[in-house]
Amino acid sequence: NAPLQEIAETLTRVGLEVESVTDNAAAFAPFKVAYVEKAEAHPDADKLKVCSVKTESGTLQVVCGAPNARTGMKGIFAPEGSYIPGLDVTLKKTKIRGIESNGMLVSEKEMCLSDEHKGIIEVDEKFEIGTPMAEVFGLDDAIIEISLTPNRVDCAGVYGVARDLAAAGIG
Repeated sequence: NAPLQEIAETLTRVGLEVESVTDNAAAFAPFKVAYVEKAEAHPDADKLKVCSVKTESGTLQVVCGAPNARTGMKGIFAPEGSYIPGLDVTLKKTKIRGIESNGMLVSEKEMCLSDEHKGIIEVDEKFEIGTPMAEVFGLDDAIIEISLTPNRVDCAGVYGVARDLAAAGIG
């Protein structure tokens, strides 16, 4: 139950070299489940839709080009200011063909989860609005990469590392 930073510091203190710590929950923190209350055709574009998206912080207008965007669906919303890794872009409020868009509904490719880019991510109804994307996809576990020295073969597996942490007072 210890915080990630404390675990990494303890591993270093007991003689294991922590090479990297990847916390996907932190990387995906801005992206949360949202509900599409309304999806209507864009007045100036055939393939775009103007969506009314209910997020945990209110309802926002989003212009979306995904063919599967529709009224009543749940998807993953990226708010203004969030970094989209698959596009290498930070979102800002913008006008798309004259209609204001405040964020976006994202695809798996845009989130670097897969190569799927035919539409936005559809989320099961069981997830509440505001549920973090990392929780939806089971990406909320951190990854700690340890470099072993030849004298620490006892830590070549999870049990050895767990024993060291327990001996240091964690776990």
